[in-house]
Amino acid sequence: MSAKTNKSVTILIADDDEEDRMLLKDAFEESHLLNEIYFVDDGEELTDYLHRKGQYKNPLLSPRPGMILLDLNMPKKDGREALREIKANPELKTIPIIVLTTSRAEEDIIRSYDLGVNSFITKPVTFKSLIEVVQMLGRYWLEIVELPDTKQNKE
Repeated sequence: MSAKTNKSVTILIADDDEEDRMLLKDAFEESHLLNEIYFVDDGEELTDYLHRKGQYKNPLLSPRPGMILLDLNMPKKDGREALREIKANPELKTIPIIVLTTSRAEEDIIRSYDLGVNSFITKPVTFKSLIEVVQMLGRYWLEIVELPDTKQNKE
């Protein structure tokens, strides 16, 4: 088996905290992961993005993600509700979703897995730890795991 390189996977990050979004962007850059990253502020924007509604109508400006990083605690529609809707949709349910949240509640962990999340990670408290998490995510999800081809699932 040959060594793999980072796949060109578009990553969609759903997080309402501006500072967390910037830290994640910086952590991806520090980790030398050159994947395209898009951000949405809440669960409503996430579902609009995935269904190409409103400002996300143009597929060139909002390509189908190959992976979603999802915060649970967001306004309008929280991550739990968005996760339930995505995993119930036959066209979207194959997109891997990694919960990245401040919650450590056992109930949130169990419920997220019951709803079909692929991984549950509690946000690290230091930037150095965040870089380590992003590097591990990159290694696992972008080098080791076989992901579905997002191009065959485009609308």
